[in-house]
Amino acid sequence: MSGTAGGISRPGRRRLAAKPHAKGGVKADINVTPLVDVVLVLLIIFMVITPMIARGVSVDLPITTHHDKKNDDNRDIVVSINQQGMVYLNADPVPLDKLTDAVTAERRRAGDKGVFLKADHRIGYGKARAAMEAINQAGVEDIQLGTDEKKAAP
Repeated sequence: MSGTAGGISRPGRRRLAAKPHAKGGVKADINVTPLVDVVLVLLIIFMVITPMIARGVSVDLPITTHHDKKNDDNRDIVVSINQQGMVYLNADPVPLDKLTDAVTAERRRAGDKGVFLKADHRIGYGKARAAMEAINQAGVEDIQLGTDEKKAAP
């Protein structure tokens, strides 16, 4: 009469199904939760950093042999002039006659920002000079000009 007490049957104790493994052995299941966490963190980091890598508009800069290198600290206002002569403030198109007002408004947000001018090497000198004059009229006395360094032949 095992399993009965006074005529009332009780179900036996059920055991959880477990994989048999040697006593003290390592269970060989892979826990993917930490892997998913790491991958999601890396994805978020790349999504945040990627737009900051190339600021402004892509232009073919003039090539020089000797120039000072300055690390981009993301504090400068980037003014770009592409091959067609269109002017951009950071990544927003701005007409040349409105560039002074746009740079003034941008500097008002953070007054310690410098200006970095990237001009395509195929535009005329007059277009770059007009942009520099507009930036100077906004109260900027020091404009950094962007160039690419000439690579030494192997």
